Amino acid sequence: MNDDVRNIVLGVVAAGISAALGWLTRTYLWNRRLRRKQAFFGLPTHSECLLVVNRDAGAEGAVHRFDVFALLELASLIKDCGAHARIVQHDLTQQGFGERTEFCLGGPYSNRRMAAHLSALLPGVAMNVDTEPGPDRGALTIGGEKYRVEGGVTEYVILARVTAGQGQRPVFLFCGQRAITNQAATRYLARNHQKLARKHGNGTFCLLLKVVNSLAYGPDVVEVVADVTRAALTPAPAAGAAAI
Repeated sequence: MNDDVRNIVLGVVAAGISAALGWLTRTYLWNRRLRRKQAFFGLPTHSECLLVVNRDAGAEGAVHRFDVFALLELASLIKDCGAHARIVQHDLTQQGFGERTEFCLGGPYSNRRMAAHLSALLPGVAMNVDTEPGPDRGALTIGGEKYRVEGGVTEYVILARVTAGQGQRPVFLFCGQRAITNQAATRYLARNHQKLARKHGNGTFCLLLKVVNSLAYGPDVVEVVADVTRAALTPAPAAGAAAI
């Protein structure tokens, strides 16, 4: 074997080794990212989760189109984790939490399970569910602060990850003042779950998000108003309680 042939062979071998190492490195990093994603969402491969949806007030048994879009956002995340989803209506879900991951969409006025979750898991969060028009209709109250809705201009939504109950699988809550805010929160989660995992780990957090000018921008322009975890986990004082 002359020097030219030997150099060609060595070059091919070196290229093969480099390609193999590159492939192994990419596979390792991909698997690590997947494991972290699965841990954050509580979705091991082949596991099952629940997508709990409310019903559109204007149509019996129907789901609002923005909530359908939100479900599509979540379905992509679930598929990436190699898990399976089961969609159930809010009033047909009669089971506890913590045994499997749950994604719950909609405000307490149209989602009974959301109302139950707020009471049990986030007692410091309340939403005005009055049906009569008024300035406080749909307002969120967190830690004594009130956030009113201005339809299409300024709207708020709670995005929370709560671990509780048997099994410690997380419950994700998307509690918005309008259906489009639910979609905005799911989209925010899809885009920022890695950052949220780095900041909060796999524990409980509750964020208040503001959806800006949804009439013009839809669910895309979202601002984080505050991390309200502590206030959300602290039960609100009873109405009329005497000051000490």
